[in-house]
Amino acid sequence: MATEPDGESVEVNPSDADTAHTIVPVRIEEALGAAAMAAICLISFGNVVVRYATNVSFAFTEEYSVFLLVFMTFVGASAAFAGNQHIRITFLLDRLPPALQWICELITLLATTLMFSLVLYYGARVTYSEWYWEETTPGLGNPSWIYTIWMPILCVAILLRVLGRGWAVLFRRREASR
Repeated sequence: MATEPDGESVEVNPSDADTAHTIVPVRIEEALGAAAMAAICLISFGNVVVRYATNVSFAFTEEYSVFLLVFMTFVGASAAFAGNQHIRITFLLDRLPPALQWICELITLLATTLMFSLVLYYGARVTYSEWYWEETTPGLGNPSWIYTIWMPILCVAILLRVLGRGWAVLFRRREASR
C-alpha cells in the first residue's frame, strides 16, 4: 500500500514500483510475451488435436513454436531488466555497504551490456548472412532471416532497458545519496 499526497491509501503493484523510471511502458513486453505464449499454446494444441483426429501433423508448428519461444525469451529478458527482476544471487550483495553495492551493480550492468552487445553483433551477422545467401528453413522453405532478424532487434530493446535501468539504479541513487 502506498499513500497519496491527499492521505488516501492506494494499492501499488510491486512490478510497477520497480519500473517507475521507465519512459516506454513495460506493458509492451508483457503483452508481446503473452501473445507469443498464447500463439505457442494454440499452435501446439491445434497440432495435437489434428494429429489425434487425422494422424497427420501440421508442418509449420515446430518452426513457428521455436521462433515464438526465442521471441518470448528475449521479450521476457527485456521486461526483467526494465524491472530489475533478472536472475541474481543477492545474499552477499545485500550485506555489502552501499558503495560496494554500487560497484557490483556497475559491474553487472557492464557485463550484461557486453554480453547483449555481442549477441546483437553476431545475431546481425547471422541474419545478414542468411539474407545474403537466401537461406530457407527446412520445414516450410521460408527465408531464414525472417526468424533471426528478431534477435538483434530485441537485443537493442534489451540494451535500451539495461541502460535505462542502469541510469535509474546507479546515477539516480548516487545523486540521491549526495
